[in-house]
Amino acid sequence: MRWPARLALQARREGAGTLLHAEHHGPLRLLKTLYPEGPATAHAVLVHPPGGLVGGDRLDMEVAVEPGAHLLVTTPAATRFYRSATLEAAQQLSARVAPGGRLEWLPQETLAYRGCKARNQVTVQLQGQLLASELLVLGLAAAGQPFTEGELLQELHIEGLWRDRGWIRAQDRALLEGPCGLAGLPVLGTMVLAQGQAWTSAEAEALLERTRALLEAQPLRAGVTLLHGRLLLLRVLAAELEPAAALMRRVRALWRERAWGLAPCEPRIWRS
Repeated sequence: MRWPARLALQARREGAGTLLHAEHHGPLRLLKTLYPEGPATAHAVLVHPPGGLVGGDRLDMEVAVEPGAHLLVTTPAATRFYRSATLEAAQQLSARVAPGGRLEWLPQETLAYRGCKARNQVTVQLQGQLLASELLVLGLAAAGQPFTEGELLQELHIEGLWRDRGWIRAQDRALLEGPCGLAGLPVLGTMVLAQGQAWTSAEAEALLERTRALLEAQPLRAGVTLLHGRLLLLRVLAAELEPAAALMRRVRALWRERAWGLAPCEPRIWRS
C-alpha cells in the first residue's frame, strides 16, 4: 500500500522573531517549534509517525525561508528506508531561501536497510545562507545485515551552484569497497555551508584553515574543500555512526561560529 505525505513550511521574519507556518497532508507533521536561541531562530522538529518508508511511500517537503528569517529543521529519529520487493520509496525536499534568510537542514541519520529501493533528494534555490547535512548508513552491520542488496539515490542540488547526485547500489562493489569509493566503510557523511554571495578570500581561507585543523585532530577519513568561493563541502567516511555524527556536529559548531557569529546550540531533541 502506498502512503504518501506532504508538509509545507514557511518561515518569515516578524519583528525580532521568526514565525513558522505549517500545512500537512498525510503522516508527516511539524511536531513542535522551539526557540532555544531566542525568538530570531526557529527550531522545527518534524515527525513521520510510521517510523520508516517502504516501497511506494513518498514524503514531499517544501520549505520557504523569507528575508531575515532563520529556520533550523531536524528530526527526533533516523529516516529508515526498509526492504522493498518492487516499488521505490522516496523522500524529497524542495527549499527556497530568500536573500537574508538562513536555513539549517539537519535531519538525523538515514538508514538504508538491506534490500531497500529508495530516493533521498534535496533541491535548494539559494539566495541567502544554507547549512545542510546528510549522514547515510548502509545496512545494519551490528545486526548482521550488511548492505548486500538494494539501491539508493542520494542527491543534493543547490541550483546554479552545485549538484551531487549518484546511485549507491549494493552490486557496485568498486564503489562500496574500492579505495576511490567508500573503501568498505558503511557510513557516509556530507555537510555543506553555502551562501548566495562569495566570501572574501580572507574569510574563505579562515574557514578552510579552521576546519582542516579540526579534521586533523581526529582519526576518521574526512576532508573539506571550497567550491566557487561560496560553498564549503565536508565529506566523512566511517565504520560506525557515532564518531561520524560527533565530528559533523563539531564542524557545524565551528562553521556557525566562524561564518555566522552564532553559538553552536544543538537542537534540544538531539539530547532527549
